[in-house]
Amino acid sequence: MTCVLRRARVEDADALPDIERSAARLFAQDPDLAWLVDAAVICGPEHRQRIATCPVWVVEAADRCIVGFLSAAVTGGQLHIEELSVDREAQGQGLGRQLLQAAIEHARDQRLLAVTLTTFRELPWNELFYRRSGFVTLDAQQIDPRLQQLLDEEAAHGLPRHRRCAMRLDLRP
Repeated sequence: MTCVLRRARVEDADALPDIERSAARLFAQDPDLAWLVDAAVICGPEHRQRIATCPVWVVEAADRCIVGFLSAAVTGGQLHIEELSVDREAQGQGLGRQLLQAAIEHARDQRLLAVTLTTFRELPWNELFYRRSGFVTLDAQQIDPRLQQLLDEEAAHGLPRHRRCAMRLDLRP
């Protein structure tokens, strides 16, 4: 599949919820997380707001359809990855890795200290995927208050806390 990686435009926003729903179908493989297949996703207007104010990248297929995206936010000298989703039909082709590399390069260009995220433990397309890209899973003593608050908010929204982790890629020279 020939694809182009680029910064998102506001007109891309309406395609992103469908990509997120499609990517979530992968959770059907884990009986404890299968409910995420039908969970709510971020709506188009919220994606438009993020595109206007935060770094967001998309992968566009040859037919100009968006097949993946990564949205992030800069906070406290770090780039935090809020969402990385690739359409189920386009997974396994390295598109998620390309999106992740774009975010990491952006963070380096902005001279940020690190890239952070929260994700599910032990799933090959979550924690293990990020480890292969150099991220380190943080233990409880390494989790800063911002990441702890995010994990707490996720748990309050029904994500099983024991299955979640915070990860960091240090960019300091």
